[in-house]
Amino acid sequence: MLYDFYLSVGIDVGADFSFMSIALPNQTFVGKPFKITHANPASLEKAVLTIKEAEESNSLKARIFLESTGIYHYPLFCYLRDKGFIVSIINPIITKSSTNINIRKVHNDKFDSKKLALIALKPDLKVSVIPSDLVLDLRNLTREYYNLMDCRSAYVNKLQGELRVAFPQYIGIFSKLTVETSLALLEKYAIPAAFLAAKKSAVIKVISSTARFGMAYAERQYQLIISAARAATSFGHALPSNDKLIKLYVSFIKKYDQEVDGILAAMHELVDAHPDESFVKQIHLIETIRGAGFLSAVTVMCEIGDFSVFKSPKQLFAYFGLDPAVKQSGKFIGTDVKISKRGSPLARRVIHTMALVSIGLTRKGVANNPVLRDYYLSKCQSKPKMVALGAVMHKVCNIVFAILRDEKPFAVISPSQHKLNYLQSRCLAA
Repeated sequence: MLYDFYLSVGIDVGADFSFMSIALPNQTFVGKPFKITHANPASLEKAVLTIKEAEESNSLKARIFLESTGIYHYPLFCYLRDKGFIVSIINPIITKSSTNINIRKVHNDKFDSKKLALIALKPDLKVSVIPSDLVLDLRNLTREYYNLMDCRSAYVNKLQGELRVAFPQYIGIFSKLTVETSLALLEKYAIPAAFLAAKKSAVIKVISSTARFGMAYAERQYQLIISAARAATSFGHALPSNDKLIKLYVSFIKKYDQEVDGILAAMHELVDAHPDESFVKQIHLIETIRGAGFLSAVTVMCEIGDFSVFKSPKQLFAYFGLDPAVKQSGKFIGTDVKISKRGSPLARRVIHTMALVSIGLTRKGVANNPVLRDYYLSKCQSKPKMVALGAVMHKVCNIVFAILRDEKPFAVISPSQHKLNYLQSRCLAA
């Protein structure tokens, strides 16, 4: 803490208003909880004046603590920081763990602000670091990217559901239902009767203009589609509503694709505009990991924020929610241990993807990361596959931590070479 004794200002943040309580070092309160209306400049100024008056009357500096609320706390944080106050953010997990601070079961905004002010008096309190504007910009874009992709996946599932009823034979014709050619055909024809009624030249034109594999490919795909449409007359039941919904879902999917591409382009522009930022250099370091692309690297770094706060890989595991949830009481020790999942779900999602790619094979049958693949296969001999994959995710976290700590690009190193490097470094240090 910057000061041994300070005024603890706890603010319970809401969407439109917040409640503020001021606690002295002896855990007594200065006045009653004060309501701050965010859209009212006079209310904001009154809150600042109240804090300054408390500082003068008690000859103590104030430290302001806000509970992280996703987005609502940030404007208030910036406002109070710009007024010259020391402002910190507290993880909601910390405040929830202190719910029973009073013997009565009380939960309202005024009480929560008091509770927050008392919690903030603890000398060992851990506060969160507010990222830079660049990190927040990229974080907003990455989170919206995955949100749009999840919405897109929902409509892809809906599209598959409609086709399984109206045109089940169509699903296996293309390598992927949502390739450009498939969507273009469904957007125009949708149901078997429409394909059968369409002119051959019109259907082939759609295929050839989107697939770009030549007329021979377009001809083959046309024949497959027509055969499937004829088969659907005996197995499949297309209604006018199916036609409507298939075209609607296709239009949604194409719109999501357009918006996702726009967000990805904006992310590239932001990164390219700040080549000298240490955060951007860290993104490029993550990109060197086999199994991590641009999007994965940006997402991982945005969820990490300021890497300097992490002193060991275990802290990074816990921050991502990959640490084991311990179950132990008395003589009981839980054996069915799962990861805590208390950290960033988006970071876990990306680390999971990176782990899957790392243990996978290229088209030529070569392992993307032979060391991690061998490790995974050895774990699978005694553990279920998902447990083995979880162990690989821990290895991926180790790699992320190591390259950010050492500021060196990723390189595949065998366990024996890694051990030799470690021993050599110990000898040099001695």
